[in-house]
Amino acid sequence: MVTPNNCTKTLTLNTGAHIPQIGLGTWKSPGDQCYASVKAALQSGYRHIDTARVYGNEEWVGKAINDFLKESKVPRSDLFVTTKLWCTEFEDPEEAIRDSLKRLGLDYIDLYLMHWPAAMAPSKTELFPRRPDGGRALLPFDEWSYVDTYKAMQKLVDLKLTRAIGISNFNIPKIEALLNDKDVHTVPACLQVELHPYLPQRELVDFCTSKGIVVEAYSPLGSSGAPLLKDSTLRTIAAKYDVSPATIILSWDVQRGIVVIPKSVNPIRIASNRKVVELADEDFKAVGELYKTIP
Repeated sequence: MVTPNNCTKTLTLNTGAHIPQIGLGTWKSPGDQCYASVKAALQSGYRHIDTARVYGNEEWVGKAINDFLKESKVPRSDLFVTTKLWCTEFEDPEEAIRDSLKRLGLDYIDLYLMHWPAAMAPSKTELFPRRPDGGRALLPFDEWSYVDTYKAMQKLVDLKLTRAIGISNFNIPKIEALLNDKDVHTVPACLQVELHPYLPQRELVDFCTSKGIVVEAYSPLGSSGAPLLKDSTLRTIAAKYDVSPATIILSWDVQRGIVVIPKSVNPIRIASNRKVVELADEDFKAVGELYKTIP
């Protein structure tokens, strides 16, 4: 029987910083529930926490982090904190990140991501502004491009507001457009996208690797309502190692060199999500080919 071990592996960003390969996601974690989950994660050994402006929980994430730091005496430098620039605040990333830092109660962010390659009507109060006809108030690219947003983000590292900048929900053509712009001199440190065995993103991962961009997976256990954890092949492999299907998936990601941020508010599951096993070659390959058998 294989004994799963807590994952303490890190990957090196193109800035030289180290990002823990398993972190805690906080999407749809509100209020006290968010505080409790972040605190439980840090107490169980997590050193990587992911949040975002649009999640509406930066204050709770920050309170949990700061309470943990005071109680544990763990230095802030041991933690890796990510938050994200929302689409309504694209005009002034500096103001947006300073607002996030206030909500988090932190002096700097480790990784600041552009949440989507899109811009919405500017707003400090509405996260999802609408047009008069009720549609989402997205700005056309000829009026404002995500490339413009990224160029404005580049100064945030020099201002010491964040240690690194990156992107989220980008595809290859959009990354190429970014990298090919003459005024982009900072290669994104990280790309965060949905990624799991039913959506392995092989071409995208290979492309990012060639550019020195670390790939980070959200929804690594499958998107909401997905049947991934019930997959018969996955369950068979899990039984072989006497672990859960979730452990097999996260182990597969870690072996691929992917950062993962599974979300949970259950302390037992939070602790369990840090545990990984070394998959045999045939099992690693089998998990990587599950997308071919999506029910």
